[in-house]
Amino acid sequence: MRRHKLLYLLVGAAIAAALLAGLGALAYIKSGVFNVGATKPHTKLTQWVTEETMIHSIRSHAKGIEVPASVTQPTVVRGFCTYETHCVACHGAAAVARQHWVSGLEPQPPYLLDAADRWRPRELFWIAKNGIKMTGMPSWRDSLSDQQIWEVVDWLEVSRRMPSETYLQWRADGRCKALSRLPSPALSPIPHP
Repeated sequence: MRRHKLLYLLVGAAIAAALLAGLGALAYIKSGVFNVGATKPHTKLTQWVTEETMIHSIRSHAKGIEVPASVTQPTVVRGFCTYETHCVACHGAAAVARQHWVSGLEPQPPYLLDAADRWRPRELFWIAKNGIKMTGMPSWRDSLSDQQIWEVVDWLEVSRRMPSETYLQWRADGRCKALSRLPSPALSPIPHP
């Protein structure tokens, strides 16, 4: 009999604690105390929670994506041009800084020089196609074709093994204006990891 009373008491206390925690969270949200301004960085806990959630979500959602067989010279050049048009302002490149206004974003977009070391090609594809909520990373699903997104992934894969001056050289020689006219450095097809 005493066990039942103790059990009821514990269950009641757990329910009461959950209700109080919920009400406390609601009061905190409604109070406006949390500073949502981009000038104040996230706390370490908030940063860790959101980053871990993002990493595991991307890995989970990207599992079924099939990666094209290999990277070719034309896809790398087209990927460079798409990156130059849509990505470099926020993410920079080797020897190219991000635009100054990017400093006002919280969290700040990462440089993508080592993106291919941290993410698998299918994960990079998923990120570019779907974007990341509350980071400023847009979904390119409605603006770029899957092929164009894969070309950007190809560029990210290959560019990390190129000299840092390559981006500036390709920019200066007008590679994007004359994809078919200008010779490109020899790149053999490289299988995706």
